[in-house]
Amino acid sequence: MVTSRIIASGILKAIAVVVLTTLLLYFLYQIQSVLIYLIVALILTLIGNPILDFFRKRLKFNHVFATIATLFIFVIIIAGFIMMFIPLILSQGQNLSLLNTAAIEQQTLQLVNQITQFLENHHIDSSKVLGSADISSKINFNIIPNFLNAILGTISSFGMGLASVLFITFFFLKERKSFMSGAIKLIPNSHENQALNSLEKINSLLSRYFIGLLLQLFIVFILYLTVLLIFGVPNPFIIGFLCAVLNIIPYIGPLIASVLAAILTMLSNLGSDFQSEILPTTIYVLIGFWIVQIIDNNLSQPIIFSKSVSSHPLEIFLVILIAGFLFGILGMIAAVPLYTILKVVGKEFFPQNKVILMLTKNI
Repeated sequence: MVTSRIIASGILKAIAVVVLTTLLLYFLYQIQSVLIYLIVALILTLIGNPILDFFRKRLKFNHVFATIATLFIFVIIIAGFIMMFIPLILSQGQNLSLLNTAAIEQQTLQLVNQITQFLENHHIDSSKVLGSADISSKINFNIIPNFLNAILGTISSFGMGLASVLFITFFFLKERKSFMSGAIKLIPNSHENQALNSLEKINSLLSRYFIGLLLQLFIVFILYLTVLLIFGVPNPFIIGFLCAVLNIIPYIGPLIASVLAAILTMLSNLGSDFQSEILPTTIYVLIGFWIVQIIDNNLSQPIIFSKSVSSHPLEIFLVILIAGFLFGILGMIAAVPLYTILKVVGKEFFPQNKVILMLTKNI
């Protein structure tokens, strides 16, 4: 018989669960930076595992030296990327106090006037394309120095985060067996073998996935760089790298990269004639970027991803699409790794399910 005491006890338990869940979420929100460090360190660990095994098995390094060598490779790669940005950072730092915002405003408005004249010459109503309001009244060019200062401040705080990530990655690589054995102790004995097999397959597949992702980004970077060098766009290494990194965001990232490349190309030619120089160069760069995307979408990306996570390209496309609708851009980025984890767990714990059998036949 349900009594008032039982009802009151149930209500109190429900309230306690809600309060504890809220406190936990608030705590996780407060330490979100630490969680990001842990996630990045885990990704680096998955990428570094094959490198670590190479040093141990092929070069006969002991585990500690193999870990140090793997971490040293990461440091060299990161230092290389930083060195690529130093010329731009130094030049902006030197010009920061001398930045002539009035000149930039005049050049930008001159570009807008050239675009307006071009549209009018081709019988296009510029007021509908650019808007009837005065653009100069909407743009505050004095924020540029503050923006550059904010960038420099972000770069200066990057060092602490990088050191933290590398420190965590070192122990993840060095103590990976201890972490796995500790995690296994939390699993019931009846499912221990299934959990071990799942962890091993997840580690293997995700390591291959992140290495494949790096390979894909490198290929895209080289192709972007080639396009930018052909058309003489300033700072091609930096622009190519930023646009390649945007490819981490499936489908939306390449679109943002194309828009970014077009804007930077136009800004780099401020003061030139719009119809004979700025517009043709921008169109050629956009065409080059679209050709790169065709190559990436139809050759490198399907081959690399389907091989790395043992999934059909159409399967990956649908998973990314669904994750994007449900969780936005972050969902699209995390879709393939999480889907791979679910497939491995499903195959180990529900091997007789027909749907899981069909989805995991290549794992």
